[in-house]
Amino acid sequence: MFDFNFIDVSFNFNQAAIEKWLLKIVESENKNLGEITYIFCNDEYLLGINQRYLEHDTYTDIITFDTTIGETIGADIFISSQRVAENAIQYKVSFEQELQRVIAHGILHLCGYKDKSESDAELMKSKEDEKIGLFHVER
Repeated sequence: MFDFNFIDVSFNFNQAAIEKWLLKIVESENKNLGEITYIFCNDEYLLGINQRYLEHDTYTDIITFDTTIGETIGADIFISSQRVAENAIQYKVSFEQELQRVIAHGILHLCGYKDKSESDAELMKSKEDEKIGLFHVER
């Protein structure tokens, strides 16, 4: 089950299409779906989460609090729409494309993919691209 919350942010969001796509990602990784909550917020809200729970004093685009048990993935995933917008400009992609990348990134972490080392980051980027490709594929 997916839940989407918006805290002090507003943007166009096709919830039905995103849910369908996220299910494809989960299935493609042979995982079971638990409860995943996406919380879209602004930079200051996510900075507060980062400081309070991770003791990091930096802005970030995403923080994932993993509640996965075995093969059933679950989490609270916080995404800063301001970071997404700035990243979209930096990477010369649309806001929607960058939002998809970050949304997929959170799910991929739950599936066991990491991004701290250079080789892990390369694999993560490849997986993000693969999963974004699923968005336009009909079932």
